[in-house]
Amino acid sequence: MKTAPVGAVPDLEVLDTIQRRLLWLATRIVDVANRREGLEVKVGGHQASSASMVSIMTALWFAHIDGNDKVAVKPHASPVYHAIKYLTGELDRSYLTTLRKRGGLQAYPSRTKDPDVADFSTGSVGLGAVAPLFSALVRRYADAHFEASPQARFIATVGDAELDEGNVWEAIADPVTHGLGNFTMVVDLNRQSLDRVIPDIAAIRLKSFFGHAGWHVAEAKYGTRLRRLFSEPGGDALRAHIDDMPNEAYQALFTFTGAERRKKFLQGADAAVRRLTDGFDDEELFAHVTDLGGHDLGQLIDCFKACDIEADRPSVVFAYTIKGWGLPMAGDPLNHAVLLSPEQIDALRAEAGLTVETEFDRFDPDSPEGRVCAAVGSDINNPPPVPRPRLDVPSAAGPATLRGKVSTQEAFGRTLTRLADVPEVGKRLVTTAPDVSISTNLGGWVNKRGVYWHEHRDDHGGAERLLRWAPSPEGQHIELGLSEMNMFMLLGQLGLSHDHHGQHLLPVGTVYDPFVLRGLDAFIYSLYNDARFVVAGTPSGITLAPEGGAHQSTVTAGVGAELPGLTYLEPAYATEVDWLLCAALDGLSRPDGESAYLRLSTRPLDQAPFAAAAERLGADELRRQVLSGGYRLRPAPLTDRPGVTIVTTGVMAPEALAAADALGEEGVDAAVVHLTSPDLVYRSWQGTYRTAAATATVVRRPSRMHQLIPPEERHRPVVSVHDASSHALAWLGAAVGARHIPLGVDRFGESGTIADLHAIAGISAGDIVNAALIAIYESTDSA
Repeated sequence: MKTAPVGAVPDLEVLDTIQRRLLWLATRIVDVANRREGLEVKVGGHQASSASMVSIMTALWFAHIDGNDKVAVKPHASPVYHAIKYLTGELDRSYLTTLRKRGGLQAYPSRTKDPDVADFSTGSVGLGAVAPLFSALVRRYADAHFEASPQARFIATVGDAELDEGNVWEAIADPVTHGLGNFTMVVDLNRQSLDRVIPDIAAIRLKSFFGHAGWHVAEAKYGTRLRRLFSEPGGDALRAHIDDMPNEAYQALFTFTGAERRKKFLQGADAAVRRLTDGFDDEELFAHVTDLGGHDLGQLIDCFKACDIEADRPSVVFAYTIKGWGLPMAGDPLNHAVLLSPEQIDALRAEAGLTVETEFDRFDPDSPEGRVCAAVGSDINNPPPVPRPRLDVPSAAGPATLRGKVSTQEAFGRTLTRLADVPEVGKRLVTTAPDVSISTNLGGWVNKRGVYWHEHRDDHGGAERLLRWAPSPEGQHIELGLSEMNMFMLLGQLGLSHDHHGQHLLPVGTVYDPFVLRGLDAFIYSLYNDARFVVAGTPSGITLAPEGGAHQSTVTAGVGAELPGLTYLEPAYATEVDWLLCAALDGLSRPDGESAYLRLSTRPLDQAPFAAAAERLGADELRRQVLSGGYRLRPAPLTDRPGVTIVTTGVMAPEALAAADALGEEGVDAAVVHLTSPDLVYRSWQGTYRTAAATATVVRRPSRMHQLIPPEERHRPVVSVHDASSHALAWLGAAVGARHIPLGVDRFGESGTIADLHAIAGISAGDIVNAALIAIYESTDSA
């Protein structure tokens, strides 16, 4: 482990004045938010957690980073960040009183909702800690494939308790993140989490973990005064005494005062320690003992410089701090949610040399502090965003598939391989998978475009095999270890490549569908950041019959439909996959576009029903309907016989068609509607009522579901069938005002044949027929 030496630093007195003003502003921002009139619930805002970060962020923003660097801010330190942006001129003064208010500053840094955050959203702890690490990986990839961008550093400021999150260690352990010397993680080691003092052994263990992972480890543990004291006679004993103190004992010092605090500190101390400290009164002793490196601006700056020297490996800085530094609740083990009283706010304002009238003033522009703030602001403040470029993505990558049996997973792989040959599209496509690239049909793409690695290395004959696995800087597939969290984190940062690195990429990830849920936190985080990407969950459902319940997904359709910023797609036929994937890639660059999730299957389906629909509707019209969410796969004649509408999606199309045939033989007219995107169809229906409710006007625009079931058929009952939870389509009856029986998978799967599993779950053709007959009977009976 390296401890960075103290060297030349900027004017520390000026920086100290700036950090004291930041402490005041951050504290007051939270105070104002909690004293608004008419509050129904607690507002919160983390004054203590912000205070522990003030020195770290002062050293970073005012003495280290430049305009090319990207920084993720510890979630609970957002008030400090906004205070920095205010002092440097980017944030208007009016925002300082809007923390956690509608239209104001968000509770945690948000690149999509805050006026001054452009790099990373944080808030779901542990994710912001590694987002810049994956962004550094994307920068390395982009520089290898396009014109190199200006050099940049990627920095994460994190709370020590965030390192309890498993996703942090998954990211650190993956080989693709190794060698990223432009990444630094700064750990605010205040030894306190939300509810407790973190046991002492944690810091030692954490440093060891990073070191064994090949990282450069630095620490800012003791401040200048305390380090000087260590050089005095008895200083070694004093250092050993403090080093050996459990965190709980150290934090307990803040709960005592005067002689009692001295007694507590010297408990078990060597005689040399007592002799060294006898010359200090009680308050002087406490000031020395709590002089920590995480509040020593000079030492912090030198630590950051030392990290810059480490060009071939990531760095971590453990900055020892006091939670609540500079505030009356400093070090209190229960200070996480504590707020200063009005009297304490008044005292802090006076200590900062401010009045009620001047409390939000910036520094005088002609003062040393004002000049530093202006210089920093001109360099680091965010420029206006530039729209993503529109690429010439084709409407289809290949000719329509009208015969034979093809699975949607196979069609997905074929489409990607064809897109590799499309100018401007092929070179910007980049795929990733958590060790499942071959089993999710990326083999053809990998053979054509290669595997990415940041340097050339011996492929041990991989280039000569059927699957050409020869990693190189030119490759366009990034293979990850078995971590779905890492895949979604990487997809998210690839999907922000235009914003962060000036290169628009088309990221595509593949993952076994049931394990979408394993990476769900990172999935949501990436969407919240407005990242644009495509992910294929495949294979999905219980139709993956022999694999058993552990590899069969049931709730992912609902997840896909419910996540904002995402279009969920579930095609049945090969050409649908082609059209939908091309449209999804085109949508990644549209101003109103969003990410896409394709739920696919390995079950080969006969393409004849799709060919019949293409013949009936024409290819252009069928494509339009596929992209709008669904089409009538098989119409039913209007007769005086009973009728039913069967709605299916994805791999259940054969069962729906077989049920329609069987019902026809029973004297029932059955139309089959295939939803290529239940999500889009639901939005179409919901949108009409949302607009009506918001404007108090009747909206008579027909929804997509009303277009799929014409007025003369809406008296017929509806039966839906889905290889997913039945609730995913349970809204259909309400959408068209008809009796509805939803069939789906509402239990865990097991091993067996497709027929076995469909029968067990109640989604077989026979189940559809029975449900239709019951629905018709009940509709007739109620009439």
